[in-house]
Amino acid sequence: MPKISFWLTPRLSPTHKFSIKNMAKKQLIEIFGWYGTAAIVGSYALVSWSLLNSNTILYQLLNLTGAIGIIAISFYKRNYQPAVLNIIWVAIAFFALVRIFTNL
Repeated sequence: MPKISFWLTPRLSPTHKFSIKNMAKKQLIEIFGWYGTAAIVGSYALVSWSLLNSNTILYQLLNLTGAIGIIAISFYKRNYQPAVLNIIWVAIAFFALVRIFTNL
């Protein structure tokens, strides 16, 4: 029988805790990240296909909440480039919403 190297076996630190709370948090962040992707791509598709106007509250809210979802998953996975991009995306959507609400 072949011997498995020690580095191929999973190792957990003594402080590593498996808990339902940690698993639920991870799943919630994953879902929020996937929502962010779907919201941004979906809103872009709707505008591209002329089904939604880019200066509507719905479009800007989809971009704002979608970017927040991607920020959450990016920080959770310590992947900072998408987080920075989406912080800028949030700022653009926020100021667009302010402009929309002040022009009502």
